[in-house]
Amino acid sequence: MSRLFTGTPDTTVPMLTLPSGLPLPAILLVTAVALAVLDMGGAVAAKNWALTHSNVWFVGGVAVFAVLFWTYGSALQYAELSVVTLGWIVMLQVGLLVVDRVQYGVTFTPGQWATIGGVLALQGYLVASAS
Repeated sequence: MSRLFTGTPDTTVPMLTLPSGLPLPAILLVTAVALAVLDMGGAVAAKNWALTHSNVWFVGGVAVFAVLFWTYGSALQYAELSVVTLGWIVMLQVGLLVVDRVQYGVTFTPGQWATIGGVLALQGYLVASAS
């Protein structure tokens, strides 16, 4: 992987690091799950802030998205931007479907499930073939 920046990096905010012996597919899985969990946490905080106008939810959401940004930036030292982003989005979509179904009682028709499955399978293929 080529580096775009060749100067001395500013280490004001340290980047997250993973064990050096971890294989690339494991790194992609760990980062995709972490990013999806953080993104869902921020989304839940945003929804609760919109419903309650509570400053606690607002500050919590901002903090979660700051950690998300830090984690995303750190993940890019191990894998390409497109691979990390696609993995994150696939995991996020699955998580949001589960939250919609369990928390909010959203029902999907068999045709919608087939479409969801097809889209997720194709996205999963893109992630797997890129690594």
